[in-house]
Parts: sequence; structure tokens; C-alpha cells
Amino acid sequence: MPYQASSTQNQFFSKKTAQLGLLPLLFTLASPIAPGLSQLVPSGAEQTIAQVPLGATTLYVNPVLGRDAADSGTVAGAPYRTITYALQQAGPGTVIQLAPGSYTQQTGEVFPLMMKPGVILRGSEGDKGQTTVIIGGGEFISPSFARQSVTILAERDTEIRGLKVTNPRTRGTAIWVESTNPVITNSTFADSLRDGVFVSGTGNPQIIGNIFTNNDGNGISVARSAKGEIRDNIFQDTGFGITIGGNATTVITGNRVIGNVDGIVVSNSAQPVLRNNVIEDNTRDGVVAIASAQPNLGIAGDPGNNTIRNNRRYDIYNATRGVTIAAVGNAVNQQKISGRVDFVAAQVPTPNLPPGQFRDTQGNWAQAYIEALASRQILTGFPDGTFRPNNPVTRVEFAVIVSKAFPKTPARPIANFGDITRQFWGYQAIQTAYRTGFMTGYPNGQFLPSQPIPRVQVLVSLVNGLGLGNAGSEVLARYVDGPQVPGYAIGPVAAATQRRLIVNHPNPRELNPNRPATRAEVAAFVYQALVNAQQAPAIPSPYLVSP
Repeated sequence: MPYQASSTQNQFFSKKTAQLGLLPLLFTLASPIAPGLSQLVPSGAEQTIAQVPLGATTLYVNPVLGRDAADSGTVAGAPYRTITYALQQAGPGTVIQLAPGSYTQQTGEVFPLMMKPGVILRGSEGDKGQTTVIIGGGEFISPSFARQSVTILAERDTEIRGLKVTNPRTRGTAIWVESTNPVITNSTFADSLRDGVFVSGTGNPQIIGNIFTNNDGNGISVARSAKGEIRDNIFQDTGFGITIGGNATTVITGNRVIGNVDGIVVSNSAQPVLRNNVIEDNTRDGVVAIASAQPNLGIAGDPGNNTIRNNRRYDIYNATRGVTIAAVGNAVNQQKISGRVDFVAAQVPTPNLPPGQFRDTQGNWAQAYIEALASRQILTGFPDGTFRPNNPVTRVEFAVIVSKAFPKTPARPIANFGDITRQFWGYQAIQTAYRTGFMTGYPNGQFLPSQPIPRVQVLVSLVNGLGLGNAGSEVLARYVDGPQVPGYAIGPVAAATQRRLIVNHPNPRELNPNRPATRAEVAAFVYQALVNAQQAPAIPSPYLVSP
């Protein structure tokens, strides 16, 4: 049955529809769906306090120890109890810092949480909000989409950082963006009964570095005349990873869209721009276009550089009414394209490079590290000849890298992670990384293979796996953001500094411990670990941190 949608509808899909083997239907965004709820708490994770913007006021909230009173909130030792009360006191430039815990109706929250312009709502960015959880929903009447159930309404110039947000109510959406421009980053949107984030009207958000998983509807829905940027996120095990409708022109770049029903679905007259995404292993289609949609998958002079592969039915499915889609410079199996697609494979004219060199790393700050590891077959590139040095590295990808780089005799038995089966492609690498002491799971028995690994966790992994021990915290004074290193990681990061494992680009004094590590950064750290083990010659770099 073909995809169908009217010009006034945006697509909505329940995972349960696919699981029950029903026909692929497209509903209006008011359709009810079924529940699911889980909480993942990383082992040893502590709250990460990012630097406060210059001139900002900070209000503190703790759902267990706090008190909603006029004499509370301004110091961490005497916090407010609820986000709701803190928002009432906040003005532009205020940071509302949440303590680890669960924020629900039972703890006093009134939903939806209505952000005020210019306010930053922040939890634990280092663990993508896994320890700072907001659960609930309340009625919001959208000017462009009628009555909704919403957890947080994002206002203009707001920021949402380091939270895990779930809306378990019928038609529940975690974050609603209505013609505003919030920054939504380093958070997790899981288990909502519809969408993780919905953008409507003339919304122009930046949605960067988040995880979207197990939402019954979509990871992100964009509608009406919205724009904005969706960058470096992970979408897994949801209905549609991303759905773009109306006449939206959103830029979608650097995302991993894997294991959903469909990867990215574009409808109505939308014209999003897709660049440098990985869209694979979805249970039906990779990229879908319906109605009069025209996704930009690359044009002459501006290739898409998307990897769209191993999707069960089609990698690209053009089901539009006579629209031809341009798809230049992507890694796609041409046999898995349906409909009118102006397809040009990822064959960009470049000099013939020797093995281990990549067309997008020439002149890169980490080129020497990348090529050295590629020559040892520790790192590989993509089918289009790129390495994509700025892409984030997931936990399973890092497990593969350390397993190749540091072969060791296993010292621990096999672990039974609840979210990893023997059929999972990275099962052996994860077990090797665990058994040799480089990586561990989470307290609830999960491994979270698709979670981007922060820089600090890469360093802790290398130090622990190689048995380099700990060093004193005074070593971290050389970093301007040294106080941001979580408590559990202070000793190992100090040891990594003393052992010359750390390479910081562009400023050696900025560690950025809680930011997801890029492929270039992991290459540099792993290579320096080989140098420390006297298994590789030193590579000079102005970004290498000296002890």
C-alpha cells in the first residue's frame, strides 16, 4: 500500500502499527498511541555543571531536598523543589540548574512547563540527562496544531540542556516548539507516546547532539513553515526517526537514523536539506518522499554525503506525485531506489589517494593520527571515500576501535547486557571491550550501544583498560574547564594528562570533557595511547597536552 497524506496532514506513525503487521497508515498528529517507559542511569555518572554564561543568575532545584519559598533557590544548598516554581521566578539570562532526580506531578510539577524567554533549563549534559528525568504532560493549545499534550513548551531564546524527557500521556510530546528558536542539546527523549520534539509554525530551533529512542510516534516532527537545524543526533527504535511536513526547509546533518520503522519521511511541500547522515537498518524504508515533497539529497557541486543502506525495503522511496528527487554524492544501493530519483553515486572527482587516506581529512588537524590508525586497519572510512572526522562516535563504535587497537587476554567473563543480543553486529566487539577492562555497562544491565561517547569516557576507558592508574586532581588546573570533569573521572583524566594521551583542538587548554567525542578526537586519543604503550612512534602536534 503506498504512502498517502493530504496537503493539510503531517505524517504520524505508531511503532505498534508496524509490530502488529498492520498496513502502513499515515495519521493526523492527533492520533492516540500506546505507552512505554524506561529509565537508564549510567554507572558512576555524576551531575555535570557546565560553565554559567557571563552575567547569568543561577537558580537551583532539587525535587527531594528543595523548598518552594522566597528565601530558597539562589544557592545549591537551599534549592527550590520544583521547576514550575523556579520558572515563575526566572527572567532572561537565568540558568535553572536541576539536581539529579525525577521531576513529576508527584513531586509538585505542573505541566506543561512553560519556559520563559531567555531562560536556560539544565540538568546533566555529561550523561545526556539520564540522571535528570522529567516525566509528565499537560494541555497546550497550539496556534498551528490545536490541542496537544506537552511536557515542556520552549520559548524564544531558551536552552534545554542535559535532560531526559518523557511524556507518557496520550498524544504526548516531550518538547513543543511553536514559532520560537530554542537550543535543545545533549538530552534524551525517550518513551513518549508520540514525539520527542515537535516543531511547528515558523519554528527555527537548533536540535543538536541528542538521543531519540523508543518514542511511539516520531523522534522529531517538523511542520508548517519551520526551519532550523537537526544535527549530530541519534534516532533509534521509534516510528519515523524524523518527519518533515508542510513547507519546512530544515537542515538535517550528521545524524544517525538507525533501527526505526522509517528513517526520514518528507511530506506535503517540504524541502529539507540532508547532508552527512547515516540512515540504515530501518525496518521499512530509509528516506521517503510523499505528496509534493522534494528532499535535497545532494546536487552538483554540493554532494549529499549521506550513507543510506541496509534498509529492509527501499533506501530511497520517492512516492511523490511526479517530483524528481536529486540525490548526488551519496552511498546508496541503486537497486534499492524506488521512484523518480536523479541518482549520481558518491564518486566525487579527487586525486587517487593511497590506502588509508581520505578525501575529507587532507589538511585536517588530526590527519596524521587518522591515517596512521587507518594503515593499521584500526579505523576505516566510508564507501564514498570520506572519513567524516567531525562525526560523533557511539559506544559500540568505540568498542570496535579499542578491540582492534589493544588486543588483550580477557580478564572477565562474558556480560549479559539487556539491550544487546548475540545477533547484534557489535556484540563481539562489546564483549571484548568489556572483558578486557576497557568498557563497562550501566547499573540496570544496559550497554546503550548507540549513545555517543563523551570525551571524558574515552579517556577513562583508555586509562582503565591499559591499567594506567590515577593521578592527583591538581593536574586538571591546566584546563580552563577542568572543574567540569565528573568526580568519577578526575583521577583517570589526570593520569591521561600525565601520560600525554590528550589532544585538544583547537585550544589545548580546553578539555570539553562532556562533549561527544568526534572520530578525529578518538583517533588522536587512541594513537597517543599506543605511543604511551611504545607501540607507535610519536606524532608532533601543537594540540598535544604536555604534562
